[in-house]
Amino acid sequence: MFTTGRTPRPRRRMGRSSKGNTMRIGILGTGTIATAVVRGLVGDGHKITVSERSRTNAAALACAYDNVTVADNQTVIDQSDVIFLGLMAEQAPDILGALVFRADQQVITLMAGASLAEADALVAPAQAVAIMMPFPSIAEGGSAIMMHGDTGLIDTLFGARNHIFALPTPDEMDAYLCAQAVLSPIARMLEDAGDWLGARVSDPAQGEAFLRHLVSSSLAATPAAALVQALNTPGGYNQRLRLHMEKVEMRTALRQGLTALENGD
Repeated sequence: MFTTGRTPRPRRRMGRSSKGNTMRIGILGTGTIATAVVRGLVGDGHKITVSERSRTNAAALACAYDNVTVADNQTVIDQSDVIFLGLMAEQAPDILGALVFRADQQVITLMAGASLAEADALVAPAQAVAIMMPFPSIAEGGSAIMMHGDTGLIDTLFGARNHIFALPTPDEMDAYLCAQAVLSPIARMLEDAGDWLGARVSDPAQGEAFLRHLVSSSLAATPAAALVQALNTPGGYNQRLRLHMEKVEMRTALRQGLTALENGD
């Protein structure tokens, strides 16, 4: 993480633009997540300007959507009232330091590794009003979005199609950032189970699709602890595999990994 030494300023609440729900939105950085954010916004009629930093992604967005244009970083700033920072935190000071922001602009940061206060200091006299961490599924809707800051702005932009988890403090945001990393090992476990199943069935792709739907639908409908209990039939397949995984210290390894993330290891 980087530090700036500046004192955070009071937050402004987001008001709707003079054109109703539509806004002038700028995106600095067009990596995987920023590109998904654009795809999740284009259907609402916003005028969106994306930076040239990832030329392939930027060109694909402009080609696919009439309300998306590509420009250099300063033009993105000049043409926007709400700006998303889809940059790497370690690169942000150099990139943002070369740009001129306006006092009436509001900034949403997507940068892991940089707090809302740190981002705020880098975009003065604009204000960084929210930090959010979406996932690629935001492109289609239904994404979990963890955020801290101006809930009203995030809800206006994304609330109709996604699930927003507003967090009251930076410390809670950091804890959520660590805990969300469970997604990658879960995906790997599903991949491995799918490979195991695929070697034994006629349609491996259907087998993996079944596992993904099984896990997502089950967890969407039932809290984790209740699902474990419901799948705890003595001698049943689920209980036997879970006990095997616990015997090889799966739960201990997970907690140790999360704590290591928390400690910056």
